Amino acid sequence: MLVSIASAEPPVRPKWLRAPAPVGTNYHELKELIGRLRLHTVCESAACPNVGECWNQRTATFMILGNVCTRRCGFCAVSKGAPLPVDYDEPQRVAEAVAAMGLRFAVITSVNRDDRKDGGAELFALTIRAIRERVRGCGVEVLIPDFQGSASAVATVMEAAPDVLNHNTETVPRLYRQVRLGARYERSLEVLALAKRLAPQCPTKSGLMLGLGETTGEVLQVMRDLRAHHVDILTLGQYLRPSPKHLPIVRYLPPEEFAELRRAGYEMGFAHVESGPLVRSSYHASNAVK
Repeated sequence: MLVSIASAEPPVRPKWLRAPAPVGTNYHELKELIGRLRLHTVCESAACPNVGECWNQRTATFMILGNVCTRRCGFCAVSKGAPLPVDYDEPQRVAEAVAAMGLRFAVITSVNRDDRKDGGAELFALTIRAIRERVRGCGVEVLIPDFQGSASAVATVMEAAPDVLNHNTETVPRLYRQVRLGARYERSLEVLALAKRLAPQCPTKSGLMLGLGETTGEVLQVMRDLRAHHVDILTLGQYLRPSPKHLPIVRYLPPEEFAELRRAGYEMGFAHVESGPLVRSSYHASNAVK
């Protein structure tokens, strides 16, 4: 059965599913820095539940190419609509923020930019290079969109030599039409495989949200597909509904199921698996590389 927004009564959120409140000196300092540099983070734009924990540890995932997405995925809290003009000074401001935060590992993502021929790949490459020039030795992970399957766009990013290439499959193939409007499962797998062919030494990474109506068998099959396409790092987390306008939560997975999926991932050969209710794409990102 396909997921519908007009679903049955939603399940009650379990008491153990709680994230730290976004408070603390580091949190407020980082919020001020990001505002001053006119930057966006997926932490805020996508309403990440870990923003309090991560910002207090002085880590953040920067979101380039504006904060308006050209796609209308049913799970995502990022604003949708007409895309913003590309700001070619943005890579330098991201690098300035990375330097000010004293980061040794930075994560860069973006909205979908289907209005651009390269999907925004040029800005990813410019941002990687700007960080490397400003902060010597800083690792960079990029969480890219599918670039509508453009091989030249993927090559543009890989030529800038990121330390990790991440592209999320997000859900199982059966639910793509509801969850990832405008995306295709096979295309996402090919993006990951192409990145590995272009730079075999670069770890590739992907992740799924769970609780949208998928079965355990379907999740395990996606995991096997990712390994067959030489993906090294896997993230699995609970889908949390950003608002009543977004797709409903069908089920909350208990921690024990996430632990079992982590075990299965290691048995399949993933080099690192982050699996838990509050896990997100860039959660403990530097740990995965280590």
